[in-house]
Amino acid sequence: QVQLVESGGGLVQAGGSLRLSCAASVASGRTFNNVAMAWFRQAPGKEREFVAAVNWSGGSTDYADSVKGRFIISRDNVNNTVYLQMNSLKLEDTAVYSCAASRRRSSISLRRLDYDYWGQGTQVTVSS
Repeated sequence: QVQLVESGGGLVQAGGSLRLSCAASVASGRTFNNVAMAWFRQAPGKEREFVAAVNWSGGSTDYADSVKGRFIISRDNVNNTVYLQMNSLKLEDTAVYSCAASRRRSSISLRRLDYDYWGQGTQVTVSS
């Protein structure tokens, strides 16, 4: 079993930056460093949408078009943590951000269905 705990959300002005963290707690015998991880977000009244994903090693990443060039996903497999650096934040980035982990998949996926474990989410609010 994997538990994911996000942190780093908050209130920020448009144009500002935030860094989200997602710490993975894994049961004995399981590993975190061989599976894909991702960030999704859900704004009020909208569907949950893909934001960014990273493969097992951190060597491959992908982003939603809306965040390309502004957000950076990375991971630290020694400390079982994945990060989302968010720069040049816009009002439309306001959402609950959740990290997700696959049970077996090592390569990137943009699909929610490919991720088996989810954190509770952290609120990001961008103000004008």
